[in-house]
Amino acid sequence: MEKIFILVFSFIAMQNLLAQEGRKFEQLGTTLPTPNEYRSASGAPGPEYWQQRADYIINVELDDTKQTITGSETITYFNQSPDPLSYLWVQLDQNMRANDSQTPMVSTSSISRDSISAFSVGRSFSMSSGALSDYDGGFKITAVKDASGNTMDYIINYTMMRIDLSQELQSGEEISFSIDWWYNINDRMTIGGRGGLEYFQEDGNYSYTIAQWFPRMAVYSDFQGWQNKQFLGRGEFALTFGNYDVKITVPSDHIIGATGTLQNPKEVLTKEELQRFETAKTTFDKPVIIVTQEEAEKKEQTKATTKATWHFYAENVRDFAFASSRKYIWDAMAVKIGDSAPLAMSYYPKEGNPLWEIESTMAVKKTLETYSKYTIDYPYPKAISVHAASIGMEYPMICFNFGRPNPDGTYSDATKHRMVMVVIHEVGHNFFPMIINSDERQWTWMDEGLNTFLQYRTEQEQYENYPSRRGPAKNIVPYMKGDKANISPIMTNSEQIKQFGNNGYAKPATAMNILRETIMGPELFDKAFKTYAERWAFKHPEPADFFRTMEDASAVDLDWFWRGWFYGTEHVDLTVENVRWFKIRDSEASLEGRNQKGQIKSSGNVDSDGNNIDFSGGYETLTITDTDPRFYGEFKSSIDDDAIRAKLAGKNVYELKLKNSGGLVTPVIIEWTYEDGTKEIERIPAEIWRKNEKEVTKVFIKDKDVINITIDPNLETADVNTDDNYFPKRNSESKFDKFKEGEKK
Repeated sequence: MEKIFILVFSFIAMQNLLAQEGRKFEQLGTTLPTPNEYRSASGAPGPEYWQQRADYIINVELDDTKQTITGSETITYFNQSPDPLSYLWVQLDQNMRANDSQTPMVSTSSISRDSISAFSVGRSFSMSSGALSDYDGGFKITAVKDASGNTMDYIINYTMMRIDLSQELQSGEEISFSIDWWYNINDRMTIGGRGGLEYFQEDGNYSYTIAQWFPRMAVYSDFQGWQNKQFLGRGEFALTFGNYDVKITVPSDHIIGATGTLQNPKEVLTKEELQRFETAKTTFDKPVIIVTQEEAEKKEQTKATTKATWHFYAENVRDFAFASSRKYIWDAMAVKIGDSAPLAMSYYPKEGNPLWEIESTMAVKKTLETYSKYTIDYPYPKAISVHAASIGMEYPMICFNFGRPNPDGTYSDATKHRMVMVVIHEVGHNFFPMIINSDERQWTWMDEGLNTFLQYRTEQEQYENYPSRRGPAKNIVPYMKGDKANISPIMTNSEQIKQFGNNGYAKPATAMNILRETIMGPELFDKAFKTYAERWAFKHPEPADFFRTMEDASAVDLDWFWRGWFYGTEHVDLTVENVRWFKIRDSEASLEGRNQKGQIKSSGNVDSDGNNIDFSGGYETLTITDTDPRFYGEFKSSIDDDAIRAKLAGKNVYELKLKNSGGLVTPVIIEWTYEDGTKEIERIPAEIWRKNEKEVTKVFIKDKDVINITIDPNLETADVNTDDNYFPKRNSESKFDKFKEGEKK
């Protein structure tokens, strides 16, 4: 019985193994969702595509003494789906820091031998039980009422709140309800967080970067119904578009940067600030300082006891965030984008200068220009960069970015480059996912990866000799060749990803770069990528929509690419197994001095498998035979065998045998170096592997003698081992020169 079981098991294992081979060029087919009236097979929204809408009216106060947020909101939810809804799901992301949060419970930890770091213990306790921290996190919901003021039934499930409706919300109907809440603002510098506060001990003031600060509607979509996955901290957000009318009350000496357009500038800005603000709207060459460093430093010395309410309005955004402090310096300039001139702005304390005054707003400007070229013209009235230590986080029209000089104001090139990098990246998120609105909680790569790719384009196009970290193929090699047990496919849920930065940011960005530069070419790629952005701006795309659009708009079959780069963990590693060199024999006399195999008499260097190591064995000779009529039939009369012989006389014929050692199929890029010192690049599409994914042999005819062959000479494909990409093979002493000298004699 045991033997029978083993045989059956072995048979199944073999069948599984065979099923994996020969599939790299198979169409994705049923791997992708079936197209329907909502999402078409072309990758475009279907004729019946729909999405929900949620409008917000919010009044909120930031207490600078108690460090609390207290708010009241009215949400109007529009059911534009074909489905009746009996309950609604609302996101309570602040509950990730509540005492009963699941986040610390599902975070793994370990003890190294007989010790554990105090940081690890402290973080674990403070997040789970509060034993080492008196911070009381999470939303305190004080009321949930309908439009008539009646209390609505609700239940809170960690970071999600279900609100039951007294009657079903039918398709085409809308409902308004209100939520009152408050919470303690978290100290980002001690317990972390995507938003929160930073305390400046030197002057006793705070900088507040406020995000995930109000209960927000979850997404209900054609793709999966309610997206109500718990917020554990890593997987970001799935959000619904709508209009926001927000009033923020703060101390009267604070400056606020926020999503949306300021509705009451005359009430909250001084006469001088208002005048500078208006000047910035028509200034395109350099930033205008609206609040100077001297003015900000003066406000640091006193704390206002009066309050001011800033009123913002934003149309068709998926979220709202703001930053507030009396420490802020503020500058702005206009950016020419199509027919509009949005404002690029920066808010930063004196601790950010002089770096921020020089670099931040200019980086915002350059980002808007580059991203608009590759996607759609930036549609919002402004884009803001706020300085906040140790964080990079994005929201519609505003983002929070690190990059702080030394206390004496000096900074290294590395600090500047990291600061510029994070500003580009976070401002770029205005496009992915704030406009092209993917589900971040499910698919990190759809916002982080695509955004990192355009970050790379911005760095390279807008800054001279910028040391880009992510994007170049060669930079992903260490990750690609790593332990596969510690690598996830790109198509992995955000919470399950191993090596988050490499997988969610670097690998998809590199994949896009290879797709653009090596596989499709910039012109074709750019058209297809722009088509995707135009199709899905202000909508909810899924991975299949991107994959299908890129193929539909380019006429390039990329299923092999998605399958390998996005669904797999294999790497590129091509090996030059063997090279044979032939010359065409034009007469019997050409055999004089050759051995019986037709080779010049030379032993040559070969490896243990009999493959040539270099050209020292000389060339073999080939005879061109008459064409077999069966190959051409009635067209035989058009084939002149003698003419072909004449054209090939004296030519060099090279047979290359290449091995796919890494498993990931790739285009083959060959650099031929000739005896006269000239070089030639030849590009072969990845489809050369379609019939044999492990090994291919191909013949090339050259006029000149080749002295060196290099695969992927410019490191375009992320080949993890370039030592075996050469012929003559590396670490072998070529006898080619000696052979050529002998031939001349």
